[in-house]
Amino acid sequence: MNLITVFERYPDQEACIAHLEKARWGDTPACPLCGSVDVARKQENHRVGRWNCHDCKSSFNVLSGTIFQKTKVPLQKWFLAAALLVNAKKSVSSHQLARDLELNQKTAWYLAMRLRHAMAQEEYSYFLRGVVEADETYVGGKPRKTNTGKSKGNTKWGRGTDKTPVIGVVERGGRVIADTVQYVDSWTIRKFLLGNVHTNGSTLITDQFGAYRNMKRYIDHQTVDHGVHYVDGVKHTNTIEGFWSLLKRAWLGTHHHYTRKWAVAYVAEAAFKYNMRLTTDSFERLVGVAIGAEWW
Repeated sequence: MNLITVFERYPDQEACIAHLEKARWGDTPACPLCGSVDVARKQENHRVGRWNCHDCKSSFNVLSGTIFQKTKVPLQKWFLAAALLVNAKKSVSSHQLARDLELNQKTAWYLAMRLRHAMAQEEYSYFLRGVVEADETYVGGKPRKTNTGKSKGNTKWGRGTDKTPVIGVVERGGRVIADTVQYVDSWTIRKFLLGNVHTNGSTLITDQFGAYRNMKRYIDHQTVDHGVHYVDGVKHTNTIEGFWSLLKRAWLGTHHHYTRKWAVAYVAEAAFKYNMRLTTDSFERLVGVAIGAEWW
């Protein structure tokens, strides 16, 4: 959805609240504290969208317990931020978001990170199956210096760097799941893959990194030797490497640097966009998961 459509469909706070109520509750509003449907809308002209629960006697609105809770930013700007995020192939920096939405940089960063939190909620709602490819990469940290051998500050590529390790698995023709990890070892990889892939009837394809060696105990596992060739018939990891390219374009082209603490949010954003690549409703999907993403 482009920005013009957002302005037309959600021109004010009331329209945004009505959309979120429909997305969260459908036709049956419910108290987010006790789950009761014995609720009634408050008749207060200055507080749009407030409800009373007749069971627990609490007052709430559709934003309660979500990433929007207690926000002072107009919901239309939240919706515009969501549209800007999902439409930007290389992501959007908080400085650019601040300029586009007339916010200060800290507020823009806050909006973007909460929306990325919602993207992460959506990512782990599926199991992958069929032919899947797994790989690991490294992101974040400071850019690698190119004058190797002349400075003590030089860093190196790949395993053993001070960057954040990321593990990913992708279903060919389907979805990707990726997450940051502390270590790239056999235990971490096994836990990640068995938690996200249906092993029965599926085939796992990786490179020859030793941490994948024991996966043959759990799933049909085939490897490709990148020292010889990158494609061996149906055996390749080009799909997951294509996703890494998407992730790294956002890192190098827009954000330039982020810490281990926040890397998971940027990985979630890249995965969400990859998984929504064949749909036309990525904005609606993001708003839908955002109103369901818990934030207590």
